[in-house]
Amino acid sequence: MRIHFIAVGGSAMHNLAIALKQKGHVITGSDDAIYEPSRTRLEKYGILPANMGWYPANITSDIDAVILGMHARADNPELLKAKEMGLKVYSYPEYIFEQSRDKVRVVIGGSHGKTTITSMILHVLKESGRSFDYLVGAQLEGFETMVKISDAGVIVIEGDEYLTSPIDRRPKFHLYQANIAVISGIAWDHINVFPTFENYTDQFKNFLQTIRPGGTVIYNQDDAVVQKIVDESAIDVSKKGYSLASNYIADGVTYLKTPDKDLPLQIFGKHNLYNIEAARHVCAELGISDEQFYNAISSFKGAARRLELLGKTEHTAVYKDFAHSPSKLKATIEAAKQQFPDRELVAVIELHTFSSLNRDFLKEYHGSMDLADTAVVFINRHTFEQKKMEPYGENVVKEAFGNSKLNFFNNNEILVEFLSSINYKGKNLLLMSSGDFGGLNLVQVAERALETVDKR
Repeated sequence: MRIHFIAVGGSAMHNLAIALKQKGHVITGSDDAIYEPSRTRLEKYGILPANMGWYPANITSDIDAVILGMHARADNPELLKAKEMGLKVYSYPEYIFEQSRDKVRVVIGGSHGKTTITSMILHVLKESGRSFDYLVGAQLEGFETMVKISDAGVIVIEGDEYLTSPIDRRPKFHLYQANIAVISGIAWDHINVFPTFENYTDQFKNFLQTIRPGGTVIYNQDDAVVQKIVDESAIDVSKKGYSLASNYIADGVTYLKTPDKDLPLQIFGKHNLYNIEAARHVCAELGISDEQFYNAISSFKGAARRLELLGKTEHTAVYKDFAHSPSKLKATIEAAKQQFPDRELVAVIELHTFSSLNRDFLKEYHGSMDLADTAVVFINRHTFEQKKMEPYGENVVKEAFGNSKLNFFNNNEILVEFLSSINYKGKNLLLMSSGDFGGLNLVQVAERALETVDKR
């Protein structure tokens, strides 16, 4: 087939383009801007557009399908021509579903933990020698792409609740029609699309309705909101709740208590112990025994940017994390403090998403950094301009977080100076953002922090 991607540079889009190229399809694409790592990876596979921009001439009658990315606009010239010519236009969730109609579809939903749970399942299936397809929202060690489409009988999908495409306002995870579904937790996010908590919660109620009759929903029964919507849903599926995995921490290592032995893990945090239980239940549905699961999960190192270790010494560790919403921020700080109770924590969050920058939503962060010994909030001053939002300053942020000792910066050079002034002996540094701190090289920030331990 010949398939054309509009907005091919997106994270999921470029991975799907590569996966289909590897499957033998003829792939073309367009975008108005493509950044790393998408650019290098598209170039490697011969899919990088020769010129940036939208060109109606790219749309020809021999194209079998057009896949539309969220980055494109509804008035995109290539999209308009494709519709005028009567070509089949898919969003990438629609295309994933079309390619997996005859597979067992595992869909991981929830406000947090989706990428990690999906990654855990993929890791266990791979270690167990199973054949499977997947769609995951992060680059994983041992996996060349974030998407795989083959003849496997199972596909594991990270089920994002954000919108499908510029012309399809449904949440992505409504389109997959799961045979096995997971809801990891519900905490309000995406205020630009779901203006109230009730509206946001409704998306998960609707997700339950999309599960195939006779299927299974695996859910966090310790989340009161999740438990309530599962209890109230009249659906013909098996309902299986999970709780926190039994564990303890010793010498900076988390141990999982299993029927046979206490298992040291390479990851940590209460949220990850919940994620392990969700993954274990899914793997059981796929025929993986608990013994196989535990043997495999002990070597799981985590997904990229999820408490990812940037460097450490005997007295200090530096992590980066994707945390950006209030619930993720609080859980990640809590995890770092519980894992290293004898170390102080310097926690830095960049507010980057539309929701996190929204002045009305900002109060949802109240108390979320209270466990940090040094709390830092960074907002790139240009982000307000890019998102066409009214800027605000330090006092608004401190009041919203309910933390008068909080440090606020809107210039990344001054932020680096502040972080470099700290002696990190006996301290950990946690850098959290779904953005890039205005282009900071976080590896260099980590190196400078670790140098202070030896020099002072």
